[in-house]
Amino acid sequence: MVPLYQRKAEFFRTLGHPVRIRVLELLGDGPLAVRDLLADVEIEPSSLSQQLAVLRRAGIVTSRRDGGSVVYELAGPDVADLMAAARRFLTEMIEGQSELLEALRDEPAAAR
Repeated sequence: MVPLYQRKAEFFRTLGHPVRIRVLELLGDGPLAVRDLLADVEIEPSSLSQQLAVLRRAGIVTSRRDGGSVVYELAGPDVADLMAAARRFLTEMIEGQSELLEALRDEPAAAR
């Protein structure tokens, strides 16, 4: 049996590509057809298809046919929650860094 921490590492490795993250952010607003994803992500169709396949195999997104197009959506609301949590974490981290930068700039030259 694979340990849970190893499964988590595999999950985060799956997320570890900028295109996949962008797709998940876009799908957080609701299902989108591949053509709409292509317009927003601005990569070659074959590259997008490859990244969508990785997300689909991992169970992070689902797909369905709608007429002549394929529509993707998040497998569940937890994925959108994870993207929002990552945004909050990064925002707080960057804010902390900017506060440190300001403190360093305000420090007298003699104290450096």
